Amino acid sequence: MLGLKFTTDPKWVNIVESNIDEILTDHAFCEQKAASNSISLIVHYPEHTEMVSELVRIAQEELTHFGQVHDLIIKRGGVLGKERKDDYVNELMQFIKGEKGSHKTREEALVDRLLFSAMIEARSCERFRVLSENIKDPELAGFYRDLMISEANHYTVFITFARKYATSVDVDKRWKEFLEYEAGVISRYGKKKEIHG
Repeated sequence: MLGLKFTTDPKWVNIVESNIDEILTDHAFCEQKAASNSISLIVHYPEHTEMVSELVRIAQEELTHFGQVHDLIIKRGGVLGKERKDDYVNELMQFIKGEKGSHKTREEALVDRLLFSAMIEARSCERFRVLSENIKDPELAGFYRDLMISEANHYTVFITFARKYATSVDVDKRWKEFLEYEAGVISRYGKKKEIHG
C-alpha cells in the first residue's frame, strides 16, 4: 500500500534496543514535529476547509502520541532529552524545495507539502512495523503496532488531499519521483537510535 522502494533492515532494531531512552526521545519529537507540520499546513492553506478539519484532528492525535511517548519515558525512569535535528526529514525537504530560483504555483507547493507529509508518515509506519515485529519489549511492540496503524491512516489522508486539490499536477507521477528520491535518502540511514536514523 505504501509503495516504499526501500525496506528497513530488521537489524536496525538491535541498534534501537541498545538505548531505548534515545529512541523514545527522538520519537517524542517526531510526534511534536508532525503536529507542527499539520498546524503549518492549516496556517498556509486555510481556504481548504475539509483539509483543515482533518489536519486539526491529526495535529491533536500527534500531540496525544507525543504525550504517550513522554509517559513511557517517565514510566521507565527517564526524562525527555533534547530535541535534535532530523537529517532524514531535512533531506526530504530538499526534494520539495527543488532547484534554487524555481517558482511553484500555490497548488504545486500544496501538493508537494502534502506528499512530503505522506512520505514521512509512510516511512514512520514502516519503521513502526519493523519495531512492532522485532523489538523484544512486549509493551513497546504493542505500542508501535498501534502507532503503525495510525501512521498508515495519516499517510492516506495526505495522499487523498494531494489528489483532491491537484488540478494541474500529476500527483501519481510526482509521488513516484518522490518515492525514488526517498529510497536513495533512507538507504543511507538505519544506523542510529532514531526513528528515521
